[in-house]
Amino acid sequence: MINLNGELVENSKLDFNLQKREFDFANAITDILKYENKIAHHIEDHYFRLMSSMRMIRMKIPVDFTLDYYEKQISKSIPEPETSCTYQIRVVIFREDSQLLYRQFNAINFLIEAKEFVSVEPKFYEIDLYKDFYLFSGILANLKTTNGLIFNLASIYALENGFQNCILINERKNIVQVVDSNIFLVKGNEVLTPPLSEGCIKGIIRKKIIDLLLIDKSYTLKEIAISPFELLLADEVFITNSMEEIQSVSKYRKKVYQTIETENIKRLFIKEFG
Repeated sequence: MINLNGELVENSKLDFNLQKREFDFANAITDILKYENKIAHHIEDHYFRLMSSMRMIRMKIPVDFTLDYYEKQISKSIPEPETSCTYQIRVVIFREDSQLLYRQFNAINFLIEAKEFVSVEPKFYEIDLYKDFYLFSGILANLKTTNGLIFNLASIYALENGFQNCILINERKNIVQVVDSNIFLVKGNEVLTPPLSEGCIKGIIRKKIIDLLLIDKSYTLKEIAISPFELLLADEVFITNSMEEIQSVSKYRKKVYQTIETENIKRLFIKEFG
């Protein structure tokens, strides 16, 4: 079942074409969030990021599209009877079909889909650098949209070469993020991550980790431009997203990473956010 504008419909009975211009031209905002124990994790952060993104690309936000309404629509999308399962919630907010690219309607539709999610943390997690194409930095690069071509190509590269993920770089050849996550490097008591100005997605867990480490005096958090060479100098590397939250990286090329500080940061995160 899919929640389309508040109505639950069978996937096979959708009365609109998911391949129409809203999706062909990446004219849509997306979001992924975790639903567990009848709670949508960090729902306020996800909601306000959606609102900010919609305003930025000049979508018309309905008056009744409140945080309470959004949370109810997510809960409505969970299969019945609800079990103790964890769900991955995929949200797509897109404009009404205008037929012509240069004549846009700003009214929106939304689609919410819930899928069962089982977290299996791999014992070994290897990443590599994807250099075929660059992510271009800028404010629009921080948005989660349906424009995923470079991300798809990088994930194919990872699959073909036996890696669990790939690092994307920008036009300045600095690290941006991995395919589906933000990235952090640990050097001693310093934790480094690319700033939003480098072109990374404005991740919810990324922001939570930054806020957490800015308070914790045992770490020095730095949002700075990072060259790929820094990966070889780091003691540890970890990545973050809304589903897996914090994932340790085991290896980059010939560099094998420790996990001591990453595990400590995980404990701090769980203590603060559950």
